[in-house]
Amino acid sequence: MSESERGGMRTVQRAIDILGLFGEERPALTLREIVEGSGLPKTTALRLLQTLRMNGLLWLDEHGRYTAGPTFLRWVRLADQGWRLPATARRALRELAAEHRETVHLYVRRDVHRICIAQEEGPQALRHVVRVGDELPLWAGGPSKVLLIGADPALVERVARRSPHGTRHARTLTEWAAEAARAGYAVSHGEHEEGLSSVAVPVRSRGGEVVATLSFGGPSARFTAERLPRFVSSLTAAARTVSGGLPLMG
Repeated sequence: MSESERGGMRTVQRAIDILGLFGEERPALTLREIVEGSGLPKTTALRLLQTLRMNGLLWLDEHGRYTAGPTFLRWVRLADQGWRLPATARRALRELAAEHRETVHLYVRRDVHRICIAQEEGPQALRHVVRVGDELPLWAGGPSKVLLIGADPALVERVARRSPHGTRHARTLTEWAAEAARAGYAVSHGEHEEGLSSVAVPVRSRGGEVVATLSFGGPSARFTAERLPRFVSSLTAAARTVSGGLPLMG
């Protein structure tokens, strides 16, 4: 790769890093916040911000803060069309939530994170809800254990480095994934947040590769050993239905 190509990749990554600073909790940012959050020199940040504004990816509000631009409206529509589950898969999620009265999540892996691409809320007042588009780390949780089945050791190492436990956590992650592969499901209790539990099963491609995971999540008090077999059985059956409606992973 030439120096100019490497420079171009750095510029793209820096622009992506700036966009990654925005979120539902921080929908508008000042120039100072962007410079501090990105760690870029002010002149570099201004140059990238100008390019992003010219392409409609960022916008200035009446207070001079940067916000998401109108170009994202088209991209959101395209993403919704590409990732929307077919009717049979959506019905499977609704039936799971209605039968077991727990919230159902469908996740895919993106590098060291898992992203929720579909969910159906359970009817109980006390429930754990992860919204579509939310991004969670892979270092803990039933869905993460499933998504790490067959993962490259280098990826597992990177996930471990981002965890509170450091690189030594790689061995634990490998053991969790191996156990999930043997059992056909994974369970977690309080690994991400005390009092919350999950049970997850793999969603496989026709070739048998794990491409997603289907899970229940909720208060640990409801995720008892007695309920676990029923959870796993229903999730596994629904996963076969869901697998036919997923876009190609990549």
